[in-house]
Amino acid sequence: MIGVSIATKWEYEATLEYYDVSVDERFSYPYGEYFKRTLDDVELVFYSTGVRKANGVGANQYMMSRFNLMKVIVAGTCAGIDDTFNQLDILIPHRAVQYDCTVKEVEPLIKQSFIVDIELANYGDDFLTGTIATADRAVVMWNDYLELKGHDITIADTEAGAIAYICKKNGIECIIVKGISDFPTDERDANPVDSNVEQINVYIANTPKVMTKIFDDYLWRFI
Repeated sequence: MIGVSIATKWEYEATLEYYDVSVDERFSYPYGEYFKRTLDDVELVFYSTGVRKANGVGANQYMMSRFNLMKVIVAGTCAGIDDTFNQLDILIPHRAVQYDCTVKEVEPLIKQSFIVDIELANYGDDFLTGTIATADRAVVMWNDYLELKGHDITIADTEAGAIAYICKKNGIECIIVKGISDFPTDERDANPVDSNVEQINVYIANTPKVMTKIFDDYLWRFI
């Protein structure tokens, strides 16, 4: 069985709608809920995890153990960092890193021990790729954006790098499929609260579009 890990409520709601999931097909577990589908004769379990690294890691470890998963696909949205990409672009990162695991004032922002290289050669090369960076702090403030941009980060989120890390510890393949829902905006000359609200509204509006593109055009090739 393959697990499809989905973090936020908006991503999961879009998934429920896409697969026309009825109430009696949804089952609760400690981190959220899940449902099953069979695609191309492969059984998949789609599950919500909640946001941030602790929920992402805990939920995926639970699902690995409960369903003996052979692979985890992390599907969802992300913030764009590399501005050569655009909103709604879908990326399959070849590297996942965590950048909130060090004292950055005296250590590298990203330590080698928190880098996971993802092998994609078996899936072709006709997709966008790059490095996804994960931290419990979402990339909202402009200074956070500039810091990641200065470290050649492509996209950022709050769970995928940690899930890839725990999958590696379990010896389970992890594929990350992420769509850019929004880019941080420069709030330095504006009200940061208003700027944050504006970015969240863009994220909410784009999330169903991202999830539809992932399920229409990408999920099938990684199962």
